[in-house]
Amino acid sequence: MNSATPYTEMTPEEAASLIQNGQTIGFSGFTPAGAAKAVSRALAERAKAEHEAGRPFQVGVVTGASTGQSLDGVLAEADAIAWRTPYQSNGSLRKAINEGRTRFFDMHLSLLQQWVRYGFLGKFHWAIVEAAEVTPDGEITLTSSVGAANTFLNQAEKVIIEINRFHPTKLYGLHDIYEPEDPPRRREIPVFSVRQRCGAPVVKIDPSKIVGVVYNDQPDEVGGFKAPDAIPQKIGQNVADFLAAEMRAGRIPLDFLPIQSGVGNIANAVLGAMGEHPDIPAFEMYSEVIQDSVISLMEADRIKFASGTSLTIGEDLMRKVYDNFDFFRRRMILRPQEISNNPEVVRRLGVVTINTAIEVDIFGNVNSTHIMGNDMMNGIGGSGDFTRNAYISIFTCPSLAKKGAISPIVPLCSHLDHSEHSVQVVVTEQGIADLRGKDPHERALEIINKCAHPDYRDTLRGYSKDVKGGHTPQTLDRAFAMHQRFLETGSMQGTEWGSAK
Repeated sequence: MNSATPYTEMTPEEAASLIQNGQTIGFSGFTPAGAAKAVSRALAERAKAEHEAGRPFQVGVVTGASTGQSLDGVLAEADAIAWRTPYQSNGSLRKAINEGRTRFFDMHLSLLQQWVRYGFLGKFHWAIVEAAEVTPDGEITLTSSVGAANTFLNQAEKVIIEINRFHPTKLYGLHDIYEPEDPPRRREIPVFSVRQRCGAPVVKIDPSKIVGVVYNDQPDEVGGFKAPDAIPQKIGQNVADFLAAEMRAGRIPLDFLPIQSGVGNIANAVLGAMGEHPDIPAFEMYSEVIQDSVISLMEADRIKFASGTSLTIGEDLMRKVYDNFDFFRRRMILRPQEISNNPEVVRRLGVVTINTAIEVDIFGNVNSTHIMGNDMMNGIGGSGDFTRNAYISIFTCPSLAKKGAISPIVPLCSHLDHSEHSVQVVVTEQGIADLRGKDPHERALEIINKCAHPDYRDTLRGYSKDVKGGHTPQTLDRAFAMHQRFLETGSMQGTEWGSAK
């Protein structure tokens, strides 16, 4: 590719000065990977100055998923975000959302790009996108994620490119950029194996839309994962044992199926346990995030190939990947999130999905997003995209939280993200609850006996003991007694099942 860049070079401050109060911006980034970092910091400083002068200044912020401190964090701390979607994980932004200072609406990540194209989110005035390279004819090589960047670039009125020199131009060819037609002209997405490409290596836009280029060299703000302690390790081992047993029973093919895994310490532990299990063959991933454990399993030839929308790894590991890029280029691909998370492709490929729950109720419903039914944690992300369309859908969580003050296994979820109709298997460090083919009474016993912590099993068994008849042994006046006791006393332990009236 031609590396000449005829576009106007700007400072971050000059770029930020072009953005007006009330406008909507599509920023690159899916996790902190590939997130814009320079203009957002300057925009936060501009917002502070405007507020000090007594003038309003807030913008709508849309990204692929969560980002880092240099985007979500600084803008939230400057009170510069009027509204935000589809996902976030920053403490300052979370606080603004839960205090009602920033409007946030949670979205399935596979829907975001088509909602932007449909006009459901209004006009996009700007796309601010990190790139490794942009050519004079508007061909853009993205960096460590795709997310929704291609759609923002195509739909926005004006574009600012952050060329990040930390990411080498040899990234050309890592990405597979495909954007489906909108209904009623949409055709099947031509992905019939994890490795199959269906699009282009670059995003191609009208170069006249690019109003400026900002240079930057900041690595992605990806924090390292802690070495898993005993509980995540046991959860990981339980998941691996379950999948190996499914193979032995003939319910998973002997050459295995693609895996989707969420992000975090439990997810890393699960993948690590699968990689070490002697009965699980080397496997492929069709997922959102390619994280630390995936890289080590590739090096050990335990993961054969990974398709995702972001390469979410720490700075040192990223340097290692770039130093050995010929090895890794043959083993991974980054796609737009409406392709990586697409229900059609997930179901076609037979993806086994593994996601983390905040709480699971005894009937198999899952809360992925809210604490005590009220405060947003991060968002649903892509868990629903995968869960609803999985070959087998698995949810993991520890059996205790807050040093035993909370049981993540509860009578009824305080917020519902995934219903019992989509959740097939629940795994804690205590054991494995296989909910397939079980009615509500059977599911309740399975989850209590195999997944709940022993300190809470008797309490949970007593929940619906007085229910007479009915398909689901639910007791509405007691359903949130454990949550209520925690809010009143700081612990769910000691919950009694008297009438809540």
